[in-house]
Amino acid sequence: MNQDNLQQQFTYSQQFSKLNQLLEKSAALWLVRAFEVNALPWAQDFPQLAEAVWALADDELDGLDAEQSLLVKALSPALSQDLRALGQDWDLSLLTAAIADIAITDTTKVDTAQDRGLSFDDEAHFSAHIKGRKWQQITAFVQHLPQLNLPVLEWCAGKGHLGRLIAKARGADVLSLEWQAPLCEAGQAFADKWQLSQTFICADAFAIGAEHAATNTSTTTSITTVEAQAEHASNANPLTARQQAVALHACGDLHVRLLTLAAEAGTQALAISPCCYHLIQASHYQPLSALAQQSSLKLSRHDLQLPLQQSVIANPKQQALRHQEIAWRLGFDALQRECRQIDEYLPLPSLKLSQLSGSFTDFCLWAAETKAVNLAKNRDFEAWLDVGRQRQQLTRRIDLVAHLFRSALEQWLILDRACFLQEQGYGVCVGEFCPNSVTLRNTLILAQKMAV
Repeated sequence: MNQDNLQQQFTYSQQFSKLNQLLEKSAALWLVRAFEVNALPWAQDFPQLAEAVWALADDELDGLDAEQSLLVKALSPALSQDLRALGQDWDLSLLTAAIADIAITDTTKVDTAQDRGLSFDDEAHFSAHIKGRKWQQITAFVQHLPQLNLPVLEWCAGKGHLGRLIAKARGADVLSLEWQAPLCEAGQAFADKWQLSQTFICADAFAIGAEHAATNTSTTTSITTVEAQAEHASNANPLTARQQAVALHACGDLHVRLLTLAAEAGTQALAISPCCYHLIQASHYQPLSALAQQSSLKLSRHDLQLPLQQSVIANPKQQALRHQEIAWRLGFDALQRECRQIDEYLPLPSLKLSQLSGSFTDFCLWAAETKAVNLAKNRDFEAWLDVGRQRQQLTRRIDLVAHLFRSALEQWLILDRACFLQEQGYGVCVGEFCPNSVTLRNTLILAQKMAV
């Protein structure tokens, strides 16, 4: 490991420690469930911040929430006043800092089909049936992959859109892993039609490497033995040492599983863009790196959704519908607490978009039937809608303050992954592979096994 790699290892671990210190100290401001409280839960300790957030007009909130730098600029002066009064010193510069201020390459460069190794006709076929931003994400991701001349494993491939572009543009042999058989079949059909060096394997990422008890009775039939062998083969680790593993937005535990399997196999190179940190099997986050395992933060699935609570893409109509839905949910929540005489939040299933074109009364009747709530005589629905709108003013401000820390938490999670890979003997670089106007999950972690 050369001096540069040692320096970068120190940089990432040092940055993680700074973020961890900030997040531990500020937990009261962001480890909050806004739907479960009836007042700013931290107002007593942070009165200036409470005053500042209530001073904001409702129509200012979305604009601030969409731009982290504006949000921090609006609220950090009041927060700083409270911290001085408390005799505390937090490094608020971390709220807008990038990870070690490293950019892998220029994310503003617009590449052409020829840059990607495609003709214009080819691009029309390869990008067909892929939403515009997703195709932009795929092409930008491939553009930032290092040229290593290694076979490629595409993790959680779907139909293999990423892998097929790598096979075409880079001339690499691609093995695409996906657990849904119809997607594998569709992807393989495309690869065969275009004579791409891309092969699909249908396997469950979570079953890979699982131990199976060997059959040891003399009465076992040959059919059972064959089935067991087939199952064992499908669960064998497809990752090898001489390989580059790639994953674009594999959710939660899926990309974590890739990291652990790659580390076990000594896979030479990895390129991953993490997504949906809250989609985990355990009730709470399981830190990867030794450094993160020392943290006092205990993050639930709900807590892990914080980095995802930002939208710079939603249009005004989508925002209006979202606000309407939240007001309705809060109105019914107040109603059900009164009816059940139980002062706790009662979660509802997802709504169909068509339900929002109906009335609040219809929504309440649906919700009451869904959750078996007896509405009794509490049927002044317009009054409960007013309560919901009032509560929404509160929850939006609780969330706005929590969102000060969403970038810091995402960086904490990303650096946990980077530090884990460094602990496994990888040289690691973290940066962005596209602008956040294309996707907010634009972080790319590149790792290469270091020579011993």
